[in-house]
Amino acid sequence: MRNSVTLEFLDKFADAWNRHDIETIVSMMTVDGVTSAGPHALGRGLHGRAELRAGIADVFQAMPDARWNGAKHFIAGDRGVTQWVFTATRPDGSTVESPGCDVFTFRDGLIAVKDSFRKQANYY
Repeated sequence: MRNSVTLEFLDKFADAWNRHDIETIVSMMTVDGVTSAGPHALGRGLHGRAELRAGIADVFQAMPDARWNGAKHFIAGDRGVTQWVFTATRPDGSTVESPGCDVFTFRDGLIAVKDSFRKQANYY
């Protein structure tokens, strides 16, 4: 099947993240979809819809006001990128504001891989 992911599809995906709509997010990914989560440099791989649901729920529970603001997308064949600015309040009450992006691989009109990269503050 030809890739049918559009900019409008990525807009809906970004909107689902900002609504914390786990079921819509997961439904826009392939059954064997992969993403990463967690504070480590490469994150922890989440594979398949059950792990995706649980991992995404963990993010929303830890930071209930999490948002990915100003989403801008581009698509090139079966790959795409969304840039955003992540904002949230951490469990300790401190705030995060950090630019980042998702790098996607698409398959059959859905997201097969969502790799997230975020600038980390306080390196210096």
